[in-house]
Amino acid sequence: MPRFSFRITLLLTVLLIAGALGAAAGSGWLMLQDFARSSREASSTALRLTTAMQQLDERALDMTRSARQYLVLRDDAVRERYRAAQTQALEALATLDASLTPTPLTAQWREAATALTAALDAPVSGDAAELPDLVALNDRLAERVRTQLDRRNADLLDTLDERRDMLAREVMAAIVLALLLAVLAGWWVLRPLKAVERAIVRLGEGGFDQTVEVGGPADLRRLGDKLEWLRQRLADLEAHRNRVLRHVSHELKTPLASLREGIALLQDGVTGKLSAEQQEVSGILDANARALQERIEQLIGYNATQFDARHLELKPTALRALAREVAADLKLQAQAKDVRLDVSGYAPPVRGDAAKLRIALSNLLANGIAFSPHGGTVRLELSSDEAAARIDCIDEGPGVAPDETERIFEPFFRGSRRAPRPDKGNGLGLAIVREFIAAHGGSARVLPAERGAHFRIELPHAR
Repeated sequence: MPRFSFRITLLLTVLLIAGALGAAAGSGWLMLQDFARSSREASSTALRLTTAMQQLDERALDMTRSARQYLVLRDDAVRERYRAAQTQALEALATLDASLTPTPLTAQWREAATALTAALDAPVSGDAAELPDLVALNDRLAERVRTQLDRRNADLLDTLDERRDMLAREVMAAIVLALLLAVLAGWWVLRPLKAVERAIVRLGEGGFDQTVEVGGPADLRRLGDKLEWLRQRLADLEAHRNRVLRHVSHELKTPLASLREGIALLQDGVTGKLSAEQQEVSGILDANARALQERIEQLIGYNATQFDARHLELKPTALRALAREVAADLKLQAQAKDVRLDVSGYAPPVRGDAAKLRIALSNLLANGIAFSPHGGTVRLELSSDEAAARIDCIDEGPGVAPDETERIFEPFFRGSRRAPRPDKGNGLGLAIVREFIAAHGGSARVLPAERGAHFRIELPHAR
């Protein structure tokens, strides 16, 4: 297809559809005009034939009456009436000849009229009973006229039926052509729009490795080129971010290691015995140096997690078995806090990366254990509906503040409600959960709960 713009494509499609429907309407109008003309001609012919036949009947009767009177009276005035009636009758007969299909009846009528005139011109009066019977010929001619009018009316109705069927076929063909044009135009426009949508979603999910290609109208192609430029820019920025992160992490870890080594020397008394106040200060320095090192390692680990989320090895994965394995792995951690783990329900297998899903479930369950009180219970409940498989993690801790249900999944955000015995969580566990679940096309969210926190994971069914 030529590279028209979206507006030109839409305009051409509308014009073509309007042209197809207009052609059908024009054809119907021409057919209607032709039928109306034929109807007028048929009506005019029927009126002319009927009038001529009526005139012929009247004049034939006048001729017969005048001829009989003349044979008795021999009056010239009667002879003149006969001639006038004969002239008018021949005019009506000429009209019938012009409008009827050729028939011998008109010639027979003229012969009878000639014979009647000859009888009047005979020197000896003839018998009136032997005069030609023009009335009988008129009856036959009238029957002929009626037959021909009926046939013309039938032909006109047949023509109307044929043209009506033809018009129906043309209208149907125009509608089919209009629908076909609409479908083709829609396909040509919607297909690149879907490509644009997929490209935007892919860029939003961080998939910068696949080239953006958009076909269709020229303006959508230009939009595709802009998206490809954006993809390259985002890919460069992502690569630059990773480089900066690696360099900064390296540059921070090296002096940080020296700092920690110096603090250790001070604490060991290598430079001399420290006072109690100095020991306290060195302890604070050591704790903060360790915290800083943990943050750097967490940042590197989370960056690696984002990379792993875009590279999945999808296989059929049994969620119930996976949930039981994760609960078994965290059994000792739960026992240390006197927390009971309960796995129940069933969800059908999903197509997923078992290792990534294990990490997500482990982080979610570990979060529930960390925030549960002694003697509490953390439940993993599996279920499903027509759209997705569900895993609900419900604990008995302080829960999530209503205004933090989205922020709780942000990296390093730990929420305002603390665990009964705060641990050294890094605030990345739930962020990793959402990263891995979103990579599988699923969702992770917080549901309202009267007590504790209620997290729900939804994963699409395996296809």
